[in-house]
Amino acid sequence: MNPDPARASDAPPAEPPARVPKNAPGAASQDPWDDRIDGDADGEPAFKPLTREEAQDLRARLPVVSAWSLLTWQTAAGVAMVALWGLLSLQGDKAWSALFGAVSVVVPNALMAWGMTRRPAMGGGTAVLSFMVWELIKIILAVAILVAVAVGFSSLSWPAMLSTLVVTLKANWLALLRRGRFKK
Repeated sequence: MNPDPARASDAPPAEPPARVPKNAPGAASQDPWDDRIDGDADGEPAFKPLTREEAQDLRARLPVVSAWSLLTWQTAAGVAMVALWGLLSLQGDKAWSALFGAVSVVVPNALMAWGMTRRPAMGGGTAVLSFMVWELIKIILAVAILVAVAVGFSSLSWPAMLSTLVVTLKANWLALLRRGRFKK
């Protein structure tokens, strides 16, 4: 049965839906892909582009740490751990195990640093792809070194190798700490 058109016009008009602010909890945006942030709580824009002078000031305050300086810190930490394991245990096998742990970090990182710094700067997409390829090579080489050591070195000391590996990996923090405290 069709509703009577005259009766439909007698009904009170439907209320429009309540308007909810866009950033209110539970607010639904008209566009589900709209992830723009209109501003902060204080009304400032969420993103403010830097002027040329501000960018130069930021670069002067935050100098770039080279991959080679990070590699130097990692090597120094690895050498210190090898010496520590050798002197404290007085066992050659533990010193060799510690050396293998340091080598499994330093050699792949050196190869990646060489691969990333041997060519001048390139476009954004090419730089990202290059980084991903060198990171993959680094991971494969590190795993290959660790597997070769585990299979080929019968008197491997796992604590010596793993502790040296972790300390050598974390040596990057020493470079960052030095950069933050002692400015050139």
